[in-house]
Amino acid sequence: MKMSEEEVKFKDRFLFALNGFPDLMTYQFFSATVFVFYFTVIGIETLVMWIGYVIWGFWNMFNDPLLGYLSDKKKYGKYGKRRFFILLAFIPLCLMMIFLFTVPTAPSGIEIFYFIFIIILFELVYTLFDVNVKSLFPEMWPTEQERSRTNVILRIVTIFAILAAFMIPAFLIPDIGGGLVELPYYVRSGIIVAVVVVITGFFFVFYGIKEKEESQEERDKRPKFFTSLKMAFKNKNFVVLVFANMFTWFVLNMLTSMFSLYCTFVLGISDESKFLGLGPFLFYGLSIVLAFIVAAAVMPLHKKIGQKYGMRTGFMITMIVMAISFIPFLFYTSDTISRLLAMINAGVIGFGISGIMFYFDILMGYVIDEDEAKMGVKRSASFYGTNAFVHRFSIILFISSVYLVFRYTAWETSFVLTGAIDVIIGLQLLLSVFPAIACILALILMYFFRLGRK
Repeated sequence: MKMSEEEVKFKDRFLFALNGFPDLMTYQFFSATVFVFYFTVIGIETLVMWIGYVIWGFWNMFNDPLLGYLSDKKKYGKYGKRRFFILLAFIPLCLMMIFLFTVPTAPSGIEIFYFIFIIILFELVYTLFDVNVKSLFPEMWPTEQERSRTNVILRIVTIFAILAAFMIPAFLIPDIGGGLVELPYYVRSGIIVAVVVVITGFFFVFYGIKEKEESQEERDKRPKFFTSLKMAFKNKNFVVLVFANMFTWFVLNMLTSMFSLYCTFVLGISDESKFLGLGPFLFYGLSIVLAFIVAAAVMPLHKKIGQKYGMRTGFMITMIVMAISFIPFLFYTSDTISRLLAMINAGVIGFGISGIMFYFDILMGYVIDEDEAKMGVKRSASFYGTNAFVHRFSIILFISSVYLVFRYTAWETSFVLTGAIDVIIGLQLLLSVFPAIACILALILMYFFRLGRK
């Protein structure tokens, strides 16, 4: 029995949507574990953590836009164009989930160099994969209607991928503060994530990619690297959008990296003081899972908001709601009511997470389509590569905010197991005031975005 055209379309969309596992599952697993691992398990000093992340950020100044440019310039061959780079990065990306934690612990000092080396290597491999996956979206789904339909499936699948990224370490990693004895738990988590990514990614890579061959004339129209970069930054809508996106990723990085510490030191959850039988990492994992369950549930609502009021307005509404939803984290303490409310509050943040995931790629599609109308050629990877460059500055903002706050706490030099009041206040600020300000800045920027309005 033959499938109808709509069934074929759903199958194509679903297979394409499986890219959420190798793409965002890997990145969110990285965000959720790497800072906590190297800060609390390996014991790298606060200043060195900041230096490492800043070096990583400057590496991205060249890595991300260059890889995007190379992808756009590549000639369509036996393995396609985008698929060629995706194949090149796929297996190394899976292995990186393990190598993130196979850090030598002797002789003393080598762990610092390994930390910096491994996050730079991860970024190289991840960007090579991510830029090409993102570029496929506007190329495979050329109309707003097609993008909206595909985006709902893509984001729901992605949410399940992100849930797995948080739940795997949540079930395997014990109480925070155990030092090097926790290292094998992180390695095991990485192995499981790698296996999941290999299985799901296989179907995306070999069955979910359908590329249109590009003519020599279209390739010749593409500008050179620095010209392409200059043109991207001269596009006002693009600049506004990617800097707004940078602030949203600052928020997500802060949430995923700091919330486990918040659960331990603000909410006071430990193996000796559990909440409903949940230790800190499991409480953290289930809270984030709740956020993404809500995100999946309200995804169709964002589709309706975007179609009725415009994608730009939908994004702005998301920023308002998200800014408000972070404020209560300033006031929670270690009592039972606070712990319950903190978990519910995480669920409320899911509305904002859903909006961030839904609107951005559609809005970026408007930018790419507008540029194509002017240039006569689609430069998806160049735009996504430049976006990745700006996006990664969210990491520098994140680590600089953390370093600024930790300087005035007991963690000024390095991690110590303490419930000091300055640590508690610092974590409250990092998970409330800082994300709220970032959401407001993103809202202000999107006011100047001129596409996607009703």
